[in-house]
Amino acid sequence: MELTAFWRWWVAGTTSHLGSAVGGLALPLTALVVLQASAFEMGLITAAGYLAYLLISLPAGVIVQRMPLRGMQVALDLIRALAIASVPLAWWYDTLTVAQLVAVALVVSFANVLFDVANQTFLPEIVPAAQLQARNSLTSGTHAATQLGGPSLGGLAVQVLGAVPTLLVDAVSYLVSAVLLRTLPARRVQRPDERPPMVTMIREGWHYVLRHPIIGPAMWDATATNFVNGAMLALFPFYLFRELHASPLLVGVLIAADGLGTLIGAALTTRFTDRFGTARGLIIAAFVGVVGALIIPLGTGTAAYLAFAVGNLIFAGSTVVLSVTTRTYRMLASPPELLSRVIATVKFVSWGAIPLGGLLAGVLAGPLSARTTLLIFGTLTALSPIIYLSTPIRRMRDLPLDPAPAPAEARV
Repeated sequence: MELTAFWRWWVAGTTSHLGSAVGGLALPLTALVVLQASAFEMGLITAAGYLAYLLISLPAGVIVQRMPLRGMQVALDLIRALAIASVPLAWWYDTLTVAQLVAVALVVSFANVLFDVANQTFLPEIVPAAQLQARNSLTSGTHAATQLGGPSLGGLAVQVLGAVPTLLVDAVSYLVSAVLLRTLPARRVQRPDERPPMVTMIREGWHYVLRHPIIGPAMWDATATNFVNGAMLALFPFYLFRELHASPLLVGVLIAADGLGTLIGAALTTRFTDRFGTARGLIIAAFVGVVGALIIPLGTGTAAYLAFAVGNLIFAGSTVVLSVTTRTYRMLASPPELLSRVIATVKFVSWGAIPLGGLLAGVLAGPLSARTTLLIFGTLTALSPIIYLSTPIRRMRDLPLDPAPAPAEARV
């Protein structure tokens, strides 16, 4: 039963991730090719795609805790499918604008926040604790494979079909995911006679994360990394297409290096942390990420394409080691009654940095160029190892796995 549920959950996620990887290239190319978007407009679209993490991540943890997971995830898949499908429809009627792309990105962003918190909360319910690291690595590896194949397929589809029609692949993938998730067992939601106010529940999760000696610093590290990721998401298509004059197909191939790096990192995370320890592994991966980020914007001509691919691969590989290790630790160390709120708090802070990074990158790239802006953000990745070295993690080999107790008010 557990394995069956996990694999259905996994296939649903794989399908939607592959569609999103294709659409993730088709949407910015729609803005660049069809609407001639500027660097600032690209920053706006990227910011809109992650703004919800700043706006609803904290209440999302409470909402997920109180609502049936299966029904909510199916509804969110349908909402995302309709939002994406509206772009080809508007294009067909010659009414497509950058403002609509921003609006679509915003709607998908809100749905993504709730869906991601629900998805991570659901996983420990169908996977034994001893298998969480392996399942998280598999999930990250699968996501990496979709990120590797998706942009390349997206670039080819854009080259053959055009940017806008390619978005239909993304819409269909959400529909397939909804059908599969509908077959999962529904979680029974406990409805106590009295519920603490939402603000109280949010505060419990917030305080738990901030006071935790491992989860707290890991969240700030993820925030610094995601701030840089936001700039990369906003500027990569612009940098490759406008400044390096790459074709849509080549843009897809080069961006797919991210997926290859993620795939390699996910495949090696468990062996890597077994060899060096989970705590030391975080510090090593953080330093490696700095090197990768600084390589990305180097070179000219063919050398620039090579530097972009290699740097992107290194940065993505180091990031997934950080992500899998800290995500697994959160699932094991957090009290079950607080898990969804812990996840939501971390997403609010760390993923909330993505739109800020994307917006700032869009503002800077106009006067400075995308290359210079990427180099500036690359230097900011040095904050990642600094954060870990300034905490007790620097003295550990492995992160302590004994769950920390929940606040007294959360245990009643």
